[in-house]
Amino acid sequence: MNFPPSSLRRLERSRGEAHVRMKLQSGTTRLADLCQQGSAKAILPRGVGTPEVVFLNTSGGLTGGDRLDLSLALDDGCQAVATTQTAERAYDSGGSEAVVTIRHSVGQGGWLDWLPQETILYDGSSVTRSTEIALTGRAGCLLLEMVVLGRAAMGETVGRLAFTDRRSVLRDGVPVLTDPLSFGDEASAAVPGGARAFATLAMVGPGAEETLAVARGALDILGVEATASAFDGTLVVRMLSHDGWPLRRQVAKVLNAMRGRSLPRVWQI
Repeated sequence: MNFPPSSLRRLERSRGEAHVRMKLQSGTTRLADLCQQGSAKAILPRGVGTPEVVFLNTSGGLTGGDRLDLSLALDDGCQAVATTQTAERAYDSGGSEAVVTIRHSVGQGGWLDWLPQETILYDGSSVTRSTEIALTGRAGCLLLEMVVLGRAAMGETVGRLAFTDRRSVLRDGVPVLTDPLSFGDEASAAVPGGARAFATLAMVGPGAEETLAVARGALDILGVEATASAFDGTLVVRMLSHDGWPLRRQVAKVLNAMRGRSLPRVWQI
């Protein structure tokens, strides 16, 4: 069988959307709407305390030309945890970029824990991702981002990639936290100390700075450098490691300390 030259092949691309809305009914947060199509899915495990929404990408990873759109809208008074089923993997892009758009909103008096598992960037990957959480009134959120440059245990190195990641939190339309990150082939040099795994955890809400001592007290996992600061309703924790496993353990420990309850069930620690 004769195949066309690689320059003429039309490679299949992944498209996925998953949108969830939750409402408060008789004092309990319940599912109101669910829309999903393509490679993106959202599941709501039963038998947990605070409702959990688990997003998954059935395509098995991201590559050039893929598009993924996720959103969770919490009505007034709702509390929920959202996460991803597993680590998101970004593979060789083939010359174009994957685009991921995440838009969450939290109504008055509500709270969202957005705790996705790590993103693993492989050599040659190209990803542009935007995460926005829109808060209303005195709503609050906890948001996490973990990034790993290849897998140290597999001897993988990342020499070329393109990664642009922008996280933002708005309150009543006004930005209160903006955390952009962008690097290319200089990735290994751009991360302090040559670390290949890093994470940012931010809490935004009334009194968030009161959790600073608790967060700092949990930053003691060997092999992880970390710092925490807080001001005016915002707390930020930054962590660096030479491997993804100690970073994941550190993230889990500080989350448990700050949240006072167990991690989402799909996390494996």
